[in-house]
Amino acid sequence: MHGEAPHHKSSTTTPNSSSSSSSSSSSSSVKVLLVSQEPKTKMAVFDAVTVSPLVKSFLAGSFSGTCSTILFQPLDLVKTRIQTAITLPSGGSNGGSGSVGMLATAGRVVRNERLFGLWKGMTPSILRCVPGVGLYFSSLSWLKTTFCEGQPGPLQAVGLGVAARTLTGVTLIPITVIKTRYESGVYTYSSMREAVCTIYMKEGPRGLTRGLLATLLRDAPFSGLYLMFYTQTKRHIPLRYMDSNLSPALHFTCGVVAGLLASAVTQPFDVVKTKMQLYPHKFTSFHQAVVYVNHKYGPRGYFKGLVPRMLRRTLMAAMAWTVYEQITKSFGLK
Repeated sequence: MHGEAPHHKSSTTTPNSSSSSSSSSSSSSVKVLLVSQEPKTKMAVFDAVTVSPLVKSFLAGSFSGTCSTILFQPLDLVKTRIQTAITLPSGGSNGGSGSVGMLATAGRVVRNERLFGLWKGMTPSILRCVPGVGLYFSSLSWLKTTFCEGQPGPLQAVGLGVAARTLTGVTLIPITVIKTRYESGVYTYSSMREAVCTIYMKEGPRGLTRGLLATLLRDAPFSGLYLMFYTQTKRHIPLRYMDSNLSPALHFTCGVVAGLLASAVTQPFDVVKTKMQLYPHKFTSFHQAVVYVNHKYGPRGYFKGLVPRMLRRTLMAAMAWTVYEQITKSFGLK
């Protein structure tokens, strides 16, 4: 009996130890399985996001916006300086006849602020244009697939462009205000944070939305007209050429034509927007700014800065659409 007790004890403890061992190994295997599943889950989420047409459109638009913003920033700065009152006096002996011309203004900026002065305001421009162009193209892509079958007609194109640009303009109006003030030379902000804090303290939240109506009246019609002119111009080009190696050049040409026409139509609103955002205490309403420009400069005053803006908006939009078309094609969205 005494000899069997140890034997019985050992026989009863062996299953327990093996059960404990099996449960711990099972637990560890579950942990290993969960850990091994984490990268797969993350990759699945990443794939699901990147496969989305909206995300692809946003990325394509953001990339195209980055390239065009950096390249054409000097034209935007020169346009703002021409529209700003501080560029009106002339230091020369020519009576100021050419003092607000595009080349004269660019030369003055280079002399006073060196070459890189032409890229002043690059930070707010990047923060506005890169997500702005991405948001515009992704909104446009969603609107086209939701409300249009195939290529939109002329009126549909205007409506799509206006809707997409309105959403973008309202979202990014604070950065638009800061960008305009950076470029003007009237304000001397040392950083984006200082600009936001100064505007908020002196003008309140409304200060960050100055010129919203004028901005929307400029950008929304521009985008609507641009999209209409762009799509209609493309329709007149034979499909065999659009699918050939000439495709990028043809897209760029269509963009240039559309940009020239849309810029000329919407220029007056750009002048009014600049006045309202630079001198908020002087121009408290859209109507007041419109009357002031007409009284002081006449009808020609509504087209101040037309040449640099036309060049910038035309080339920027043409490049953005060309790059966007090529990237979306490589993404398989076309």
